[in-house]
Amino acid sequence: MTGASKSRRPAGRIPPLTVRSLIARGARRLKRARVFFGHGTDNAWDEAASLTLHALRLPHAADAALYRRRVSAANAARAAQLIGRRIAERVPAPYLTGVTWFAGLPFTVDSRVLVPRSPLAELIERGFAPWADPRRVRRILDLGTGSGCIAIACARALPETKVDAVDISAAALEVARINVRRHRLARRVRLIESDHFGALKRRTYDIIVANPPYVGEPEMKRLPAEYRHEPRLALAAGARGLDSVEVILREAREHLRARGLLIVEVGNTESAVRRAYPKLPFLWLQFARGGGGVFLLTREQLVAH
Repeated sequence: MTGASKSRRPAGRIPPLTVRSLIARGARRLKRARVFFGHGTDNAWDEAASLTLHALRLPHAADAALYRRRVSAANAARAAQLIGRRIAERVPAPYLTGVTWFAGLPFTVDSRVLVPRSPLAELIERGFAPWADPRRVRRILDLGTGSGCIAIACARALPETKVDAVDISAAALEVARINVRRHRLARRVRLIESDHFGALKRRTYDIIVANPPYVGEPEMKRLPAEYRHEPRLALAAGARGLDSVEVILREAREHLRARGLLIVEVGNTESAVRRAYPKLPFLWLQFARGGGGVFLLTREQLVAH
């Protein structure tokens, strides 16, 4: 046909890059790399979302409109670089972003402290009910506070309560101090450097809550690479994982008030604790959002046994 232009099919257009598609791309990379999830997320999509939104400087409480937002090539490259670090270095995502969430609250974290991930958050959000009457709790001890997340969450959940937050690590307490200031709780959360109860003298509490080191030597050797970035002091607890738990069970009763509660997370070391203390009447708590290995004992039970 002459004298007329030939019709052409429009060239295939590349769809615009959006926040959602960028997250999906990151999730695929994380899956292929087989990174370990367990430091704040348990799947590739949530991990990719956390890293991508941080790289794009976007809020984590995102709505549908935000996910449809277009992303520039420069911003996409920055997000891809962060995902790349997560894969290449096996660094837990919260160490890359500098922030994580616990009991619905944001916390600053870095390699001086463990990444908060305890099921105790669920118990704290309920004010320790039904095991304690939140209206009667006045003093709490957080043993092994790390980032301060448990102590701060307790203070926020129970506004009439004062909390002592103890850690053997001065470096960890520096991070906890940042978080105490962040949540404006300096008057109610006291940070104390101490090896277990050593610096507490005769102080007593309505509740002692602890997430101590509880990983035994065999398990330490099998941990995914991500754990190598966390402080060994906060994880390793001797051959059986019981070094810290033994001190707590031996000394806690001296720091509990009448009908006071001892609540301790021991994770995968639960079976070792059961074998080591067959006569202690542990109450092993259940959590709607998952997790386990948390026991509860009263002061009276500790004294009796």
